[in-house]
Amino acid sequence: MSFLAPLFLLLGAAAVVPLLLHLLRRNVTARVDFPAARYLQRAEQEHSRSLRLRNLLLMLLRVLLVLAIALAAARPFVAGLGVGHGATALAIVLDNSLSTSAVEGGAPVFDQLRRAARELLLAATPGDQLWLVTADGRLRSGMRDALLSEVDALAPLEGSGDLALALRRATAAVQAAPLPARVVAVATDGQRSSWAGAVRTGVLTAVYAPVGAPPANRAVLVATADPSRWTPRGAVHARIDAADSVGYRIVLGDRTIARGAAGRDEPVTVRVAPPERGWQSGRVELEPDDFPADDARHFAVWIGAAPAVSSAAAAGPFVATALSALEADGRARAGNDVRIATADAVASLPALILPPADPVRIGAANRELARLGIPWRFGPIEHAAAAVRGNRLDGVTVAERYRLRREGATPSDTLATAGGDAWIVAGPGYVLVASRLDPAATTLPVRAAFVPWLADVIGLRLGAPAGDLGAPIQAAPGAAITLPPGSDAIENSSRTRRSVTDERTTAPLERGVWFVLRGGRRIGAIVVDAPPEESALARWSAGELATRLAGRDGHASGTADAWVRDAFAAGTRRPAVTPLLMLALLLIAAEAIAVRTSRPTAA
Repeated sequence: MSFLAPLFLLLGAAAVVPLLLHLLRRNVTARVDFPAARYLQRAEQEHSRSLRLRNLLLMLLRVLLVLAIALAAARPFVAGLGVGHGATALAIVLDNSLSTSAVEGGAPVFDQLRRAARELLLAATPGDQLWLVTADGRLRSGMRDALLSEVDALAPLEGSGDLALALRRATAAVQAAPLPARVVAVATDGQRSSWAGAVRTGVLTAVYAPVGAPPANRAVLVATADPSRWTPRGAVHARIDAADSVGYRIVLGDRTIARGAAGRDEPVTVRVAPPERGWQSGRVELEPDDFPADDARHFAVWIGAAPAVSSAAAAGPFVATALSALEADGRARAGNDVRIATADAVASLPALILPPADPVRIGAANRELARLGIPWRFGPIEHAAAAVRGNRLDGVTVAERYRLRREGATPSDTLATAGGDAWIVAGPGYVLVASRLDPAATTLPVRAAFVPWLADVIGLRLGAPAGDLGAPIQAAPGAAITLPPGSDAIENSSRTRRSVTDERTTAPLERGVWFVLRGGRRIGAIVVDAPPEESALARWSAGELATRLAGRDGHASGTADAWVRDAFAAGTRRPAVTPLLMLALLLIAAEAIAVRTSRPTAA
């Protein structure tokens, strides 16, 4: 039994009043024999027992009357009354995340979940209030037939979605409903990674998860181009998860560039110098299995000539040595496309800008920064040790640096901080460092990260044409992304094109490589792949998941029929207000009869 207004149960305390009145009416006095009244003794003995019984009956009738009124005011619902189920607020959470596309028994798991959702909707009545929530958090409400059409049109997502969000929205919907029975029904494959952040619903929750172990899976967990801009040499790195050796293929554009076999967690590295130029799409593929969604992972790379770099002598010997190493590796060449110079002597952008060696030249350096439109200025110099954070430079320390002051509203990024202050900043055509690249000022030039950092600055930040993306955007399907200014369209490798009206947009829902266009020219790429966690098909059982979601209010089912019964179990409770009010009327009538029959005796 449950109550819509349980506070009215406090009225039941009034049942003590008839009991007290009954006890107070008892006449306890000293007994005195009066000879003239002895003839009444026999009659009193004959009627005293019936009088006590009538008084006791009146007390019980009045106590029951008060309790019946209190229970009716609390509006109780009792299970098992009537046939079928009563009006129920029911939200169905249908898991259509990518993992449900795994094939079991010759069909995707999602087909089982969809059939179960259809059976649940078909069991609903016109008095039920219904919602359908999918793994992406989208909430749909409507009549049964409309939601059945929605279920039929659904397909697995290209990503993991957000099942915790879907559960919260389903719970909020049923809790706001005016119906007494509120249920969240979850149909899911029970993937552990998808439900890792699940929250408790606070309402009755029925969970359906098909019985059985997930299929054995092979997956490409990582596929990246290193570096992101090949000049023109580079490498493809991949990581494959497989129980045994599996064959792989690496594709660049429409051409296979490598084949091989790899075992469990075995890293794959292929070095190439392809003839293609410009932005190219690529993928790492495996032999197909029962979960084909992760048998391929994509990457994008820009291929072209190495940036031409000139370095001023004032930049220091460590910069010159690093540039020589990059030139020997084919990642840089001599020229004037990119400059490395101190701020007081830099002539044009793009440039890696350092502070002058002589503090007297700081004024001239700031004037040159203003002339180039850079919104940063060198402030006072500090000689205090500070740790660097960001831009893969954690562990580097700084002993001498200038405080950077921002002036103007031109867009810029802080790539690294020292002591909490901006230390390396970047914007269109420039990267500005607040310390000299000398061991006396910072440990960066003598760290192993120095040459890769310089290569990234030259190749990604400064070597790319103005307005181009230096590195591709990595995104999950439908995730929020920011495109370069002036982007007007995106297109995939099949030349399917979509217009873009805002720099802030969302990644396509289809996995693969999408090129960013400006005026028809490729200026960057978006790599859309499902999170690697979707490849982990380990599952919670229905019972474990029901406990996680609802505790004692959770019901677990391994079959669709049992799930339907569990979902509408709360709706089999019927209101008991009318029977209680009828009982109260009968008690009032019984009390009136008892009082009337007791009056002659009392007289």
